Amino acid sequence: MTAKVHPNVAVPHLGQPPPPAADEEPVTLTVWRKSLLFNCRGFTVFDASGNLVYRVDSYASDSRAEVVLMDAAGRAVLTVRRRKVIGLGADQWLVYPGEETRLPPLYAVKRAAQYMRGGGKSMAHVAPCSGAAGGKQAGGGYEVEGSYLRRCCTVYDDRRRAVAEVRPKEAVGSDVFRLVVQPGTEVSLAMAVVLALDQMFGKPSLLRSWSS
Repeated sequence: MTAKVHPNVAVPHLGQPPPPAADEEPVTLTVWRKSLLFNCRGFTVFDASGNLVYRVDSYASDSRAEVVLMDAAGRAVLTVRRRKVIGLGADQWLVYPGEETRLPPLYAVKRAAQYMRGGGKSMAHVAPCSGAAGGKQAGGGYEVEGSYLRRCCTVYDDRRRAVAEVRPKEAVGSDVFRLVVQPGTEVSLAMAVVLALDQMFGKPSLLRSWSS
């Protein structure tokens, strides 16, 4: 099974940036809920050709309330940081550019209150933050519907267009799944949403040691 998950991991294309959304075709990634480093938890992400494009590595002793999405060369792409808010289900996961957590975040991801009570289609909201890096608001918001536990959920933009989907990958278990991102959507942002969903709904979450 491992060879099918990451066929080219022995010779990753470290010089390549994360894959941009194509003009006509969606980007399909294979997401593995496992770090390739010893004594680490995290994620390893491959493109359709089996090349390593993203990674998340969290050491067991690391109790920071954040995780960094890196490219294959280890450069920070986005940081997802948990912000504790008083009140049941009110925690937010803030998405920052690179490792610049001193700058205003780009997006805030939050559980949908109705979903936590067992009702409603939406499981999470992704809202742009005003004052984002560059002085501009980071685009429109998104809704996530479906079930992350079943690896079957869809991200919709503010015009109800499906812009990204988490899909199960055949015959390899729930720790390996597909992330399909439609043209015009930032692939790294879609991956950041996956990281936030894993904290909200993953059982067990790979990064459960995060402090609050």
